[in-house]
Amino acid sequence: MADVKKVVLAYSGGLDTSVILKWLQDTYNCEVVTFTADLGQGEEVEPARAKAQAMGVKEIYIDDLREEFVRDFVFPMFRANTVYEGEYLLGTSIARPLIAKRLIEIANETGADAISHGATGKGNDQVRFELGAYALKPGVKVIAPWREWDLLSREKLMDYAEKHGIPIERHGKKKSPYSMDANLLHISYEGGVLEDTWTEHEEDMWRWSVSPENAPDQATYLELTYRNGDIVAIDGVEKTPATVLADLNRIGGANGIGRLDIVENRYVGMKSRGCYETPGGTIMLKAHRAIESITLDREVAHLKDELMPKYASLIYTGYWWSPERVMLQQMIDASQVNVNGVVRLKLYKGNVTVVGRKSDDSLFDANIATFEEDGGAYNQADAAGFIKLNALRMRIAANKGRSLL
Repeated sequence: MADVKKVVLAYSGGLDTSVILKWLQDTYNCEVVTFTADLGQGEEVEPARAKAQAMGVKEIYIDDLREEFVRDFVFPMFRANTVYEGEYLLGTSIARPLIAKRLIEIANETGADAISHGATGKGNDQVRFELGAYALKPGVKVIAPWREWDLLSREKLMDYAEKHGIPIERHGKKKSPYSMDANLLHISYEGGVLEDTWTEHEEDMWRWSVSPENAPDQATYLELTYRNGDIVAIDGVEKTPATVLADLNRIGGANGIGRLDIVENRYVGMKSRGCYETPGGTIMLKAHRAIESITLDREVAHLKDELMPKYASLIYTGYWWSPERVMLQQMIDASQVNVNGVVRLKLYKGNVTVVGRKSDDSLFDANIATFEEDGGAYNQADAAGFIKLNALRMRIAANKGRSLL
């Protein structure tokens, strides 16, 4: 067993991390520092302090990271219009680099020589936490209990907790059958009936949104103001990044927006079905593409679309702190200087429709695009030469007997 004097544990106060806390104390005979992050998961995080104190922890960190999370991680990701495998808005993935960053900061502050997390050996999160940790502190020791111990079921965890006097209710309120992760961007659901890919998800699973069928019969209209690619106001009222996302979650969820049921390809090699609830993110993606549609140069927009899948893959696979992600971010951010203006949206029964967009930096010229008289702004005869030049290589090939017919 490696010599570890002090370890920083990503600690929620739930069953898994409470057992891990005690297991670390006993197995490594080390001091444990707990770190609990408030990322907007909607549950009280302060009770984790009392639980940690009851288990003898002297250094306890409970940090409100909501503004940093949205400002420095969610918003930069949405500037790239990021979607993984065509559907997933990366709600879990984007939270992990911030947690890794804070784990390392606390390790440096407290003189800890190791960090620990509760991610299993089957999931992506172990990769995301650890790649981030090694990028920020190359010599740090990482302890991943799920890859070391034999407590591989909930019953075994409960038995361990009972044996060691860890205050966990075995017969408390009804527990969700799903493995869930929540933050200000989304809630994910895995396990339970979702492990059968043919079984429809249960309606009472969802926490943030009504079903589209039960959404209001009257549409909701929103106006989102953009500055340098980020939303700064809703309906003309300026808000902080975290408040923007929280408000869009509330409004979108009330209109049945943001539900997703997908099977994704995990980094560790398996396919995994998950349901995701991302009302605010769904609205943000639609609105951002709308404001870019009038403010970005065509080739810049197309290049961004080509780069986006790579950027999404880097986030999904844990490479937020890599030099290539930083390089891509610099390019993306440089493209957002003129992404300013207002987008008007219509929300109705699960749908987000763009119904207006305007900007002082707009490249849309109605005098050129009009179907009416344009006063000579566009010479339609110019298109003939353009078409012939672009067809030249195909015409030469056909003349050489390479016709595709």
